[in-house]
Amino acid sequence: MPRMASLLDTFRGRLIYKISIPVAFILFASIFLWSFYHLKYQRNSTIESLTTGAERVSNTIKLGLHYAMMLNSRDDIQAIVNNLSKLQEIRGVRIINKRGEVMFTSNPGQAHTVIPQRDMLCQTCHAYRPPLLAPSQGDAIYKDSVENGERVLRLVSPIQNEPGCSNNAACHDHRPEEKILGVLDLGFSLAEADTLMGESRQHTFYLAFIQFVVTFITLSLLFFVLIKRPINSIIRDARQLSTGKSIRRREHSPDEIGQLAQAIFGMGEELISKNNQISLQKNLYQDLFEGVPCIITVQDRDFRLLRFNKAFEDRFQARIGEFCYKAYKNRDSKCPDCPVEKTFITGLFHTTEESGCYRDGSKAHWIVNTAPIYDSEGNLVAAMEMCLDITERKELESEVKRSEKKYVDIFNNIPSAVFVLDQADFSIRDCNRSAVHIYGWEKSELTSMSFLDLFAAVEKQALIKAMKKGLDIDQAKHITKTGREFFVSVRTTHSEFNKRKVYLVAVSDISKRLETEQQLIQASKMATLGEMATGVAHEINQPLAVIQTSVDLIKRSLNRGSLPDEALLRRVTELVVAQVDRATKIIGHMREFGRKSEAHLDEVDLNTVLRRSFDFFSQQLALRTIDVAWELDEKLPAVRCEPNRMEQVFINFLINARDAIEDRAAREGRESPRRITLKTMHNQDYVTVRISDTGTGVPETLYTRIFEPFFTTKQVGKGTGLGLSISYGIVKEYGGAINVVNNEDGGASFFIRLPVAGDRAGGGE
Repeated sequence: MPRMASLLDTFRGRLIYKISIPVAFILFASIFLWSFYHLKYQRNSTIESLTTGAERVSNTIKLGLHYAMMLNSRDDIQAIVNNLSKLQEIRGVRIINKRGEVMFTSNPGQAHTVIPQRDMLCQTCHAYRPPLLAPSQGDAIYKDSVENGERVLRLVSPIQNEPGCSNNAACHDHRPEEKILGVLDLGFSLAEADTLMGESRQHTFYLAFIQFVVTFITLSLLFFVLIKRPINSIIRDARQLSTGKSIRRREHSPDEIGQLAQAIFGMGEELISKNNQISLQKNLYQDLFEGVPCIITVQDRDFRLLRFNKAFEDRFQARIGEFCYKAYKNRDSKCPDCPVEKTFITGLFHTTEESGCYRDGSKAHWIVNTAPIYDSEGNLVAAMEMCLDITERKELESEVKRSEKKYVDIFNNIPSAVFVLDQADFSIRDCNRSAVHIYGWEKSELTSMSFLDLFAAVEKQALIKAMKKGLDIDQAKHITKTGREFFVSVRTTHSEFNKRKVYLVAVSDISKRLETEQQLIQASKMATLGEMATGVAHEINQPLAVIQTSVDLIKRSLNRGSLPDEALLRRVTELVVAQVDRATKIIGHMREFGRKSEAHLDEVDLNTVLRRSFDFFSQQLALRTIDVAWELDEKLPAVRCEPNRMEQVFINFLINARDAIEDRAAREGRESPRRITLKTMHNQDYVTVRISDTGTGVPETLYTRIFEPFFTTKQVGKGTGLGLSISYGIVKEYGGAINVVNNEDGGASFFIRLPVAGDRAGGGE
């Protein structure tokens, strides 16, 4: 039995046995069946051939006996029968009449015996109803038996009744309706056929055996070469791959085994690659476990430490198997609200904050996260506890609280009013104490109002647009609870307050600053008027001279004792009225220019302001033979400003251009160019005025300094350094800018840019 079991195990473990034995069995069965059916076919073919030969012999005998029977020559018939029986393959000849009597026989002992109808010989025909007149070749053979040690085949052949037989008196008389006269019974020896069939059977068995052996050996060799050897190679490669070693790529046949080898090679390479990745990940996870800055421990249900990382080992004096509460907090019992216990109870993650001490005695705070660990069967066997040190964050929170209190104190003690506005509707969400003091409303009243309600008069859409863009509002008019109006500047910053988008708005009272600026501007105007006194006097002298000439003309007529004619009086009167209007306009322009400006913005056409400025200053330029070129954009959009103040800005730049041209002429002589170009232009957002001169230009290092107060490049006594500074402040207040560049042909170009009306917010009445 053990040997049989070993053989069965060998059979199960070897593919060659699993294939060879069934193949041998199938091959053997196939060849056996082929041999069996081949021999059977050969035997049937031989018997059929013998039967056909016997039937031919029988017919030949009947033909040979025909004549003797027609003559009823019994001796000749017997002689023929005796001679036929001497043939090598004949084993008996009998002629039997229709009554079953043996009339002639090669065996004298059987003569005149009667064969009963039930005999196999008679049943050949009489087994059928009606009896067969001409039995088939198969039915003619009625016996195949062994006689005297050899096989004998017995065949019966009916002797047909012929017309000659029924009318032949020499023979015995037969009736015409009788179809059969008798039968011829022949016995044929099958000894020679059996010998041949035996030899054929032997040769067939030999051939089958040789075919079996050759085919089996050929199949075995093919199996070994085409299957066993490639499979052994694949097995070796697979075993090498299983150890994690790479294999050399081989050339394989394109058949299924080659494809299998290629697939195994590809799978092995992929497996090695994935094993390498797994190994890297394992090392990575190990490094992460050991190297993460947080503290990690693995604990069992008894809260004993199963494993911990280096961060834990460095901070605590602990060993494997020690209780976690002892290691973390030096307790003798479990913590009352233990997240590890909750994880074991619920199988879920838990988070909490804990406090404890490190082994150096320092106080520590942690965010504790616990996670369940399951075995391969899904049982909760351990819990991982991860502690992130938040000691510094806790200290920062305390510091932030102190800092927040400090900044709240700063917020409330800022002398300017500070508001926190909701970005959605500009409602006041918070404000400082200065806002309460300045506006007179209680804080609760202010926080129920909209910031827009504090403006005395304003274009709200322009204000909203400016604040959304984070633009500063340099000048606006606010109103207090008591109705007092005052000027403010508004600075807006985007910020967050209680996780909502807000505007942080600082409002400064600029009423005193505006008053001081107005005084300074007024002083600058007076200085400008004083500097232009000669030109203004010349402007007034011209209409006075015309009036004087007209009066002298009338006086001469009166002195001659005649009255001027009506046409002369009319012409003189019109001339005097025109000159008086001209003087009045000059004086009115001087008075308007010298008057203190009000903080009021209008939509203004800068072309008009620039022309008025030139009209006021044209005589100054004409006296110095300075040409003026005009390049005005007649489709200039309006800007928001005070015309009087912008007129002062343009006059300041004209004065500087005049002085620069005079300085260049003093250096280079009277041949130096003397021209001022006034040009206006605009785009979608800004209107720009360019004032260019052919003077000395501005050094690049002074591009920014020339707009500083009291900075001047002129000689002592020829400038205060306030003109450009005041101009720069005015333009900046209107949301604009001033830039300067030097021209290629000498001189400088000043670009005064103001926003198109509607693009900025400002104060108003």
